[in-house]
Amino acid sequence: MSRNDAGEILAATDELLRTLTEANELQPDDIVSALFTVTRDLDAAFPARAAEEYGWNIVALLHATEIPVPGALPRCIRLLVHAYTTRARTEIKHCYLREATALRPDRA
Repeated sequence: MSRNDAGEILAATDELLRTLTEANELQPDDIVSALFTVTRDLDAAFPARAAEEYGWNIVALLHATEIPVPGALPRCIRLLVHAYTTRARTEIKHCYLREATALRPDRA
């Protein structure tokens, strides 16, 4: 994400939600809760707003701020989803997009 802009935050979050749910074949009823974290340089919008617009209206959603570790990736949104699935743990696909691919190149 290039800047702290509400539209960019919501678009990036929507991209992450769609990628994650499609990669893991999740339906809205499978989602129990989601935790969004953002780096301190992103405060123009709540990422959960994109999740609500995506259809996660009855999902428990929470926000938190990442620990400001020196040298950490800036302007980063992370998402932890709790969902019902029949997939084995080894079949779960973790999604890293854009610059976040540097965080886990083995999974990107």
